[in-house]
Amino acid sequence: QVQLAESGGDSVQAGGSLGLYCLVSGDITVVNPLVMGWYRQAPGKQRELVAKIAYGGGTHYADSVKGRFTISRDNIRKAVSLRMDSLRPEDTGVYYCAAGRGNRIGTQDGYWGQGTQVTVSS
Repeated sequence: QVQLAESGGDSVQAGGSLGLYCLVSGDITVVNPLVMGWYRQAPGKQRELVAKIAYGGGTHYADSVKGRFTISRDNIRKAVSLRMDSLRPEDTGVYYCAAGRGNRIGTQDGYWGQGTQVTVSS
């Protein structure tokens, strides 16, 4: 069984930085092939993809975070991290760690963490 546990959410001022960390539990032969990523949901808005990363390191970012956020993964520790720089108030939301096989990430057929709150004040 695959389970995800996030940590690192906090309140920061605009222009600041924050790091999120997600530990993925489960058999390494099951976990490592999964695409891992981060989604976020702002109040009153739909959940959206922030960034995702494949086992080999290929990444995809939402346009709104390109150049400011960096996603990375540790295949030995079965973990995925998100470094967020130059934070803006519009980055505020609940950030969810996600994993899934291919396009299943971000869907009900993928895996989700419980979420961690990020608040950016102006």
